Amino acid sequence: MDRARPGRTLTPPRRPRRPFRIRHEPGSPQLNAEPADQIRLLDVQDLDTRLTQLAHKRKTLPEHEELQRLEADLAQLRDLLVAAQTEESDTAREQTKAEQDVDQVRQRAARDQQRMDSGAVSNPKDLESLQSEIAALGKRQADLEEVVLEIMERHESAQERAAELAERVEAVHARNEAATARRDETLGQIDSEAASVRREREAQAHALPAELLKLYDKIREREGGIGAAKLYQRRCEGCRLELNITELNDVREAPADAVLRCENCRRILVRTPESGL
Repeated sequence: MDRARPGRTLTPPRRPRRPFRIRHEPGSPQLNAEPADQIRLLDVQDLDTRLTQLAHKRKTLPEHEELQRLEADLAQLRDLLVAAQTEESDTAREQTKAEQDVDQVRQRAARDQQRMDSGAVSNPKDLESLQSEIAALGKRQADLEEVVLEIMERHESAQERAAELAERVEAVHARNEAATARRDETLGQIDSEAASVRREREAQAHALPAELLKLYDKIREREGGIGAAKLYQRRCEGCRLELNITELNDVREAPADAVLRCENCRRILVRTPESGL
């Protein structure tokens, strides 16, 4: 075994520089595509990005949240309205029953008074008993009329509450319909634009080499919707990192038709006249 001599420093073996452009999947060959096709791939990426933006916009329309809030308000108001209408109906029945009780007492008192006034009762004891009953019926009638007044107040209050809630339900329902119309109109515009973008994307993708498109779609699915990025002013537009001098030299030395991959984000790196090479 060789040993270092005293006072002599061993120099570690020099590692070969790793090429920037090649970081294939295990077992995959180098992919080549015409520079024009690679640039067209950026157009497909732009269209895919637009589709992603439209899908996000469709999902996050402010009308969605507004409608959820309005529907919750509407459900609560309708429950309150049902409760108020139920109270209105119950107090109406109570009032009818109380008024019937007053009428029965009044009629009985009227009959007793008629008997007394007619002279049909001559026995002093019976007359005193009749007068006493008439007085008790008068008090009973007064008490029942107080009950009727109290029920009438509750009934009127329930009517007013029901009417107020009915107006609020109608107002919120109108707002709900207006928000629904705005949402549907916006969704229609988004869907129309998305359909147009998908048609253009299909036409653009159809013109690309199948293997290049397959690789792009695979990377795009894995990397959050971005499968290809422009090399702009020595910076990968996918991960926003600038290439160092070694990496730039690797890119410069690569054949024009070589499909490059960013060493950092693994996306397809497309060279353009603005790459700064």
